[in-house]
Amino acid sequence: MFCPRIRRKSLITLNLRIAHMANPQLSGEEITQRGRELYEKSIRSQVETKENIGKIISINVETGEYEIGEDLIMTSRRLQAKQSDAPIWAGRIGFNAVYAVGGTLTRMA
Repeated sequence: MFCPRIRRKSLITLNLRIAHMANPQLSGEEITQRGRELYEKSIRSQVETKENIGKIISINVETGEYEIGEDLIMTSRRLQAKQSDAPIWAGRIGFNAVYAVGGTLTRMA
């Protein structure tokens, strides 16, 4: 049976979440640029170790803080627990992408 009250409440919650995320201070391109620069210039040499190769790194591009783990969602959530509106860039340590869709991940030198 269709219950309009439940559906309307769900839509309101969804709209509030989208509205909260709809006003980013940085564009996706700026987040990507800052994340890559931070990783290459100041983080890569510290984290690209044998035990970290293949793990996910999420970086708050405003503060430079980062989290490493096996799961993209968990590393991002740990950063968001510190700053809920953190602009986050993520990568896979030692590789050119986080995930491969229809191809393979390429190991970086």
